[in-house]
Amino acid sequence: MLQEILKHRTTVLLCAGAMVLLPQCNVMATSAQAASPQLQTLFSDWRTFATPEQRDGAPDYDVKALSHKKDGLKRMQKRLAALDRTGWTTEDDIDARLIAAEMNGLDFDLRVRRPWARDPGYFATIFAEESDVPAHEGPSADTIDLFRYSYPLSPQAAQDLATRLSGVPVLLQRARGWLAKSNTADLWKYGDREFRRQEKVLSALLDGSLKMRTLEGQKAATLEGAGPQVRDAAQKALIATRDFADWIEAEAPHKTGPSGVGKANYDWYMKNVQLVPYTWDEQVSLLRRELERAQASLRLEELHNRDLPQLKPVDDAVAYRKYATTKMQEFTDFIIKSGLVPDQPYYRAAMAAQTLDYTPPDERNFFLKVTALDPWPLYSHDIHWTELARIKDDPNPDPIRRGAPLFNIYAARSEGFATAFEEIVMQAGLYDHERRGRELVWIMLANRAARGLASLYVQANQMDLATAGRFHATWTPRGYSDPNNALVGFEQLLYLRQPGYGTSYVTGKLMLDQLISRQAHDAEAAGRPFDVRTTFAGIASAGIVPWPLVEEALLPAKTLATAP
Repeated sequence: MLQEILKHRTTVLLCAGAMVLLPQCNVMATSAQAASPQLQTLFSDWRTFATPEQRDGAPDYDVKALSHKKDGLKRMQKRLAALDRTGWTTEDDIDARLIAAEMNGLDFDLRVRRPWARDPGYFATIFAEESDVPAHEGPSADTIDLFRYSYPLSPQAAQDLATRLSGVPVLLQRARGWLAKSNTADLWKYGDREFRRQEKVLSALLDGSLKMRTLEGQKAATLEGAGPQVRDAAQKALIATRDFADWIEAEAPHKTGPSGVGKANYDWYMKNVQLVPYTWDEQVSLLRRELERAQASLRLEELHNRDLPQLKPVDDAVAYRKYATTKMQEFTDFIIKSGLVPDQPYYRAAMAAQTLDYTPPDERNFFLKVTALDPWPLYSHDIHWTELARIKDDPNPDPIRRGAPLFNIYAARSEGFATAFEEIVMQAGLYDHERRGRELVWIMLANRAARGLASLYVQANQMDLATAGRFHATWTPRGYSDPNNALVGFEQLLYLRQPGYGTSYVTGKLMLDQLISRQAHDAEAAGRPFDVRTTFAGIASAGIVPWPLVEEALLPAKTLATAP
């Protein structure tokens, strides 16, 4: 989640790559093929239908529009169920399961989450920086991605942006009515935050100071020369955004009800939408275990390193940038030479673009306290950006898996892989000559387990967000996490708004462990050599889809049927 980590910068907002398939490793790995015509047609129709209905240039969540969605969803689900599956390949089955999960996501929104009626933050729609995952983290009524435009704006782009921005005041005015009966205390108490962010983005866009983080690195946005229409639309969107934030803040003290979806709904969502095979109770146990493992491993690592000097931050901007650049080059060389990613120019460029700059001590959040000592733990998580580079430069041949699944269904696959990669490169030898850096890897894992565990209690309505933030910070070692830091509040709010996201870093990591274990067991039982790099090759070819679908692509059916 690089965009949250980098909020300290002067910007206003502010996974791995396709692996080489090793011929000596005869481990099952397949490449996704173009989807069958019937599935492609259904997928295209589904994605068109899943887009919110529009009225007067803005998304519409009135009763009539929602009724259309409910009726249309039933028809879509019947179409999917009625497909003739004679002769289907494994790849066809994977695509169908992915489409079904997306349909279940809309069903869950219509029945349970209902963000248009419960979550004020759902109506923040303007984004300046690119996410490090395939889509925006968390739900949004619409997305106006400023980073996707080229600046200065062409006449056509200026017209398009003006049209999009003109819908913002319309949407926010209607939202007040849709939210009138909402009583979700935490979603309201923290609900103005996204609009304060959106307000800053629009202000900076108007005054020409907006800087944006993207796959290619930082770029500037300006309306200079774009004409009065887009500037007027941006100004009206700014006023509407500010007024909406003030309205949320004024209404929040009157909200007293729960905000989490509850255990039963959470379990249904994990099983049928996210395709994560763990219930709420199982996730509590798993995250507690990972938290304990990370804490214990840290203390043993400290014992191992007791004769080594402590890491010290580089507290000079020029020296730090040089240090961070060197560390990025060393990291990229390591993952390429070890065969974890192929030596593709766009992979190298994607990593280099995320090279860190210096942050003063009083502006450091949890991640920046870590990177002040050593950027490698976060650079390891930045393997995300190579996946985005692959989507852009070497897209999956299957259109159903080419982009991001709806409803953040990519979460455990994407965030879990990136989290696992932190430990993978450590175990592969990255820190062999800088052993103190291993301590930071365990601290990062402890933080992710603690915040994910807190998010589970919030979803079950056993904690409010403030309590979750304190829990999250208390169980992060060395006092690196401050419950009053904006990052902590941002993360816990995101995990409330998007069930399963807070746990996805750990659950996804555990599912990758499971895949490696099963492939290694199969290879050993068959007397074949096993190389984990082949597993990564298969993961890349399968696409950014939930882990059970990756397993279906890479494991024989008998393994899936008999696995422990």
